[in-house]
Amino acid sequence: QVQLVESGGGLVQAGDSLTLSCAAPERPFSRYSMAWFRQAPGKEREFVAAIKAGGGNTYYANSVKDRFTASRDRGRNTGLLQMNSLKPEDTAVYYCASGTPITSSLRYASSYAVWGQGTQVTVSS
Repeated sequence: QVQLVESGGGLVQAGDSLTLSCAAPERPFSRYSMAWFRQAPGKEREFVAAIKAGGGNTYYANSVKDRFTASRDRGRNTGLLQMNSLKPEDTAVYYCASGTPITSSLRYASSYAVWGQGTQVTVSS
């Protein structure tokens, strides 16, 4: 079964940076978009960022725009989420996902068939 393998979470202070990685074997970026979602305790899973298959256009939630950057390492077939200027409200379990949604559906979790195991990001004030 195809799986995505995440890494890079941790405990940081407000203002620090972290980079999450998502290895996606058998899911080439030429065909599959990759998205990042997060879920805080007691809240629903929410969209964070996505990078479209092929051309690699990126899309962000307003709450992370200008702070987070989604990118991809084609050579390693790995997606990256660079998170700068972290805030306590960024604390959540972060998930990567892979799929083939149309552009208008990139922000919806239901658009993705394959998910990572999740990695905890905790930002202290």
